[in-house]
Amino acid sequence: MWATIVTRDGEVCTIAFSGTDRGDQWPGSRVISAQKASTANAFSLPVLPLSTANLYSATQPGGTLFGLQHSNPVDTAAAYKGPSENYGKANDPLTGKKCGGVNVFGGGLALYDTQGKLLGAIGVSGDTSCTDHIVAWKIRHALNLDTLPGGVSATGDDNIVHDIAPNATGHPVSASGWGHPDCGGPEIAIAAALPVTHPKGPNP
Repeated sequence: MWATIVTRDGEVCTIAFSGTDRGDQWPGSRVISAQKASTANAFSLPVLPLSTANLYSATQPGGTLFGLQHSNPVDTAAAYKGPSENYGKANDPLTGKKCGGVNVFGGGLALYDTQGKLLGAIGVSGDTSCTDHIVAWKIRHALNLDTLPGGVSATGDDNIVHDIAPNATGHPVSASGWGHPDCGGPEIAIAAALPVTHPKGPNP
């Protein structure tokens, strides 16, 4: 997995990977993790966190935010600046820079301190987008940066919403407007339980 944290100004604080070498996870996920962090930060407010998963349905054709994913493009000069051997280390060339980019599938979450102040966001990439969301949620919880002021999910937070189903014409539609596709496997149940297993803070 790759993980990126950005400030409220969208500047990269840190990028890390979970393997012993940067090639142990998808190289492309480095920039995707930064995109997710940038997106969750850019489209969350002090009173309303929005995960990247929450943006999926609205950005599909016919959605109210269709085209959002083409705004705020990645700064490729910053994202791919070398040397590559420093990627994921303390001296990653993207640290201190703004990556930009908009990513509209799971893995990006806003970060709020124990007083509920919006500080920035985290982005995680390296597995299915549903798993990325789950991992990001658990990291945010461990960092005690999940004192959320609300959210669009049924549990009043920015959890991934799985409510996409075919309509009368067979077209997939999210009942809430905030839905994300099912990635298969046990992820629906794990994600649904997150507000209980890893409740929003402040944590003890």
